[in-house]
This record gives sequence, structure tokens and C-alpha cells, in this order.
Amino acid sequence: MGRPDHACGGPDGAAQATNDPDWTQELWSSVRCAAVLLVLLLLVDWGTGRLALWRAALWLALAGLLFVVLYPARVSAGGNWLASRRLVREHRVRTDLLVSVRYLDTISQRLLLRDALGGRVEIDPEVLVRNPQLWFRLEEGARRAADDGSLLCGVTALRCISRRVNQETARAVFKASGLE
Repeated sequence: MGRPDHACGGPDGAAQATNDPDWTQELWSSVRCAAVLLVLLLLVDWGTGRLALWRAALWLALAGLLFVVLYPARVSAGGNWLASRRLVREHRVRTDLLVSVRYLDTISQRLLLRDALGGRVEIDPEVLVRNPQLWFRLEEGARRAADDGSLLCGVTALRCISRRVNQETARAVFKASGLE
């Protein structure tokens, strides 16, 4: 769907992709939310005696719209690339060619990554905090981009996320060892 695979990592980019393991759980949560809304709307209509085929179709469309809104982005990373796939389209960046990393702190926190080839990915930083392997892939490429001088803006944002990942990893180690 976006650029061909050879533009996003070549032979080493295809080796051993890391995916967000919580994506399936988030997907089922969005399915459950949409299904609960549909069932509640149909029950209310049935209870009031106003259930009709056109109203059921309307409620089905509304539940479908809720599912589309709640559909989680599937974040994956490999050698020198990071991708975010939504319902229809996948966005990729070459992490070794990053030119900017911006931390957007609006209603929901987002991390905006741009590469020299025009690729753009927007992800939730919590995905990186929850999955250190994804963070490691991103950091490895970003470090290479910084060393090459292509990363012009965003070292501070990466340091901030690195601190959060390290804190969460240490907290998980302490919890697993019973020291928390």
C-alpha cells in the first residue's frame, strides 16, 4: 500500500519484524464496545416496540462507525523501519533516515515521525512504553540517523520516551522479582 518493501529497509528490513502484542486485545475491545452499543440500542428499540428494519440498519451503521473510530493502529518494526497500520492504510518510516521526531501533547499524546523519503507515521507513545522491543527497533534506527546527521529535530522527545521505557522496564523487573 505505501512504498514497496525495498524502499523501507531492503533485505535487513524484512528480517524479524516486531509487532505490538497488545493489538489483538485492543481490537477485541473495540469489537466488544461496538457490539454492546448495537445490542443496547436494539434492546431499547425492542422494549419500546419501535424496532423496525430501517432502525436496526441505522443502529448497525452506528455500531460500525464506532468500531471504525475505535480500531487500533497496529504498530510493527523491523530492521530500519517502523510501520503503523490502520483499517485501510499502512504508514511507514525508515528509522535510519529520520529527519524529525515530534511529541504532540494534545488531547491524546502522539509521536510524529518523519523520514527523508517523505514517510510519516503517527503513533501513541504508550505502545513503545508497553513494548520495549518496538522501542529498541526505533531507538536503534534513530541513533543511526542522529549519528549520520539526518535527525534534525526530536532528540529530546526520544530521550523523554527512553526515560519512560527504562522506568517501566525497571518497574516490571522489580515487580517480577518481588521487590516492588
